[in-house]
Amino acid sequence: MTDTPLPIGGESRPATMGRTTVPTRSAQPTTPQVRRSIGRISRRDLVVLFGSAIASLATTELLFGRLAPFRGRLGFVVVAFALFVVVYGLLVSLTEDRPAVVDRVMGSLFSAAAVIAGAALVSVVGFTLWRGRSALLKSNLYVQDMSQAGPLDPLEKGGILHAIVGTVIIVSLALVVTVPLGLACAVFLNETRSRMRGVVRSVVTAMTALPSILAGLFIFATWVLILGFERSGFAASLAISIMMLPIIVRSAEVVLRLVPGNLREASEATGAPQWRTVWHVVLPTARSGLVNAVILGVARGVGETAPVLLVSGITSTINSNPRRNPMMSLPLAVFEFVRSPQQALIQRGFATAAVLMVLVLALFTLARVIAGRPAGRQSKRQARRTMRRSAKDLERIETVEGGTR
Repeated sequence: MTDTPLPIGGESRPATMGRTTVPTRSAQPTTPQVRRSIGRISRRDLVVLFGSAIASLATTELLFGRLAPFRGRLGFVVVAFALFVVVYGLLVSLTEDRPAVVDRVMGSLFSAAAVIAGAALVSVVGFTLWRGRSALLKSNLYVQDMSQAGPLDPLEKGGILHAIVGTVIIVSLALVVTVPLGLACAVFLNETRSRMRGVVRSVVTAMTALPSILAGLFIFATWVLILGFERSGFAASLAISIMMLPIIVRSAEVVLRLVPGNLREASEATGAPQWRTVWHVVLPTARSGLVNAVILGVARGVGETAPVLLVSGITSTINSNPRRNPMMSLPLAVFEFVRSPQQALIQRGFATAAVLMVLVLALFTLARVIAGRPAGRQSKRQARRTMRRSAKDLERIETVEGGTR
């Protein structure tokens, strides 16, 4: 097959005029790319790290001791770390490209931030345990109240049982109020298409940043001054509920969003109404995450001091009636103990803070354990229960089909 010239305007054009010629590049040998390892630290990385640390310490020592009139341990640490980052970046740039340099420098900054945060946490926990070590070792701290102990009595007399009982009662009453309201609000925000969702979500977000003193003032003004009820543990639980409610709503809403949409579609395809889909499909699927949300709310409310101080008051005896008389809590007991100039009461205050800290830590640990399974994944017990139900359903279906034949 040959190309023929095409007549254009009475003239002929060469056959090659209508073609597009693509220039070919000469084949060049390509160097194989080396995969960068980001999960291991090589020997060269260790040498660069130690070299940068030694160089930064030596330079800082010269600056603080000979070349500049700098003083102070904090300044020494800050200058040494800044020089370490600079020297480390320069040494890495000699053998690596720009992305690797940025990765190493940012990694060092994030590692330093993690070390600072961990050191702050360890220092706070260690200081609290150390100051309250004498009172923590006394068994009477957990089985007695302060009704028979004075400010000058030794640590062998008196305890925080009244604060423990008050905390349990106040938080339990707050849970009775917040759990139904919080879960219902989360279902409303996630499962409905109402125009009020934006307003409700904005109010919940604003309540998350609400100072606790304002919650206490609101309950004090309405429950005590306007309605005329006395200060009590129930009033304190209402104030604590205001602080717990937005935490539960926000956490539960996030958990409900993780429920797969095909489960809702399958339930609705069978003709089930929306409320039955939510009650029998969505909520059981997100059960572990909802428990996690409730525990996070409890951990938020158990450490509040100002609302309990305003609407409940201070007492040194055990009060198991939330409708009458003041009721003590662990944060309020800490506040009351550390105000005293007596060393025995201060030690009791640090011991009470240690008990409260262990309680909050246990709650967060329990939340992490429960929330370890994502939404939709069953535990072994739940899987066995589901298998037994499926076997019974299969047997019933086979029985019905055998009877109809």
